[in-house]
Amino acid sequence: MTDYERKDIPGPDEDPKVSQLKDAPGEVPNELPHHSKFIDKHKILEKNATLLLVFSFLVVTIGGIVEIAPLFYLENTVEEVEGVRPYSPLELAGREIYVREGCYVCHSQMIRPMRDEVERYGHYSLAAESMYDHPFQWGSKRTGPDLARVGGRYSDEWHVDHFIDPQSVVPESVMPNYAFLLDRRVDPQQTAEVVATHAAVGVPYTEEMLEVAAQDVLTQVDPFGDVDALLERYPGAQVRNFDGQPGVSEMDALIAYLQMLGTLVDFSTFEADASR
Repeated sequence: MTDYERKDIPGPDEDPKVSQLKDAPGEVPNELPHHSKFIDKHKILEKNATLLLVFSFLVVTIGGIVEIAPLFYLENTVEEVEGVRPYSPLELAGREIYVREGCYVCHSQMIRPMRDEVERYGHYSLAAESMYDHPFQWGSKRTGPDLARVGGRYSDEWHVDHFIDPQSVVPESVMPNYAFLLDRRVDPQQTAEVVATHAAVGVPYTEEMLEVAAQDVLTQVDPFGDVDALLERYPGAQVRNFDGQPGVSEMDALIAYLQMLGTLVDFSTFEADASR
């Protein structure tokens, strides 16, 4: 039995998609429907490079205006959240090391509002948590787990072991070792200059913060320093010797940064602003 002999498949004379001579005398059977002739005019753009360039520019311009123009009428594009503050100098130094070593290539810092992600990593990420990042560390790939809420999940000792020999604590890890961070010193003055640079692009560091930035690098790893003043400037900053070694190493800075991630916002009391 052929397809045309089947009752559920119309023959050529019955198919409404097929143009017949009796439907439109004088026209060629089976030609494209009338409404598709307008689409054929698109060939004019495809064959004329100048016209294609002009119309492409117009489309991009209109799309850009639609996306950008509304932002000029908003007082703030990021909802301010209680607890979010600029990085302390030591945390910022750790973040610079995080960027320098390409940690973002394998670890994202963006938890999407999906059940599987929220149950595994914690509350979904807020835009405010990245408002002082230059650049942000959302990432685009997860070879390793998301780090947006890694602060406080592991001890300092675990992090030290993990950086020295990742496979000793996570056997299936493909992460290279970063034991050299223990031997590299953080330069407080250079870190103070990095803080000043971030202040220049809009991060709200005060004049006082800039003046004592170099000292704050040393204070955050010294529980006997002027801790109260440090915590007044950077509420919630964790003060201790992170790597257990004398001095301020890059390991100290990186662990201080990781232990801070996800700890600034109290999600037990946080309520999203539904009006935004």
